[in-house]
Amino acid sequence: MDIANVHSRSVAEFLARLEAAGDLGTGRTPCTDWDVRELVNHVVAEDLWTVPLMGGATVEEVGDQFDGDVLGDDPLGIARAAAESAVEATARALAADSIVHLSFGDTPAEEYAYQLAADHLIHGWDLAVATGGDPRLDPELVEAMAGWFAEREDLYRSAGAIGERPPDGASTAPQDQLLRAFGRRAHWTPRS
Repeated sequence: MDIANVHSRSVAEFLARLEAAGDLGTGRTPCTDWDVRELVNHVVAEDLWTVPLMGGATVEEVGDQFDGDVLGDDPLGIARAAAESAVEATARALAADSIVHLSFGDTPAEEYAYQLAADHLIHGWDLAVATGGDPRLDPELVEAMAGWFAEREDLYRSAGAIGERPPDGASTAPQDQLLRAFGRRAHWTPRS
């Protein structure tokens, strides 16, 4: 599966989970630093950042315009608009083999698109389990992310971008293995 498809499908999965979530309250998520609304705000802000970054802007040029609460009074509407723009900008940048100017250095658009897809997929799962939604991830996306992330897990962990791998569980299901790689307990609940 090409990365443009992986990205757009992961964004669509996140939006579907957001639509199913209903009210965005302050419930717990697997991301201990964020409640449900903060988690959604993070992903939507990332979509907002995607447009200028995939268009060639630097982090410094974007500045702080997407800091704070980007959800306002219409989280779902804002999320949909941001996602649509991010998918379009990503497809354009991928078609042009663009370079993206990230905080840690210049990066091919393809690599950045994988990072974005992973965030949407994993945080989509976070949102689903936090709000009682369907935690099943698209198996093709799980396979694509697992293949990409295998070489990057240690780097992400050493940079503090993901938590420690939970102890080995009995499950060898691909989704459970991917969640563990991203520092998640596959059977997390808001009460655990």
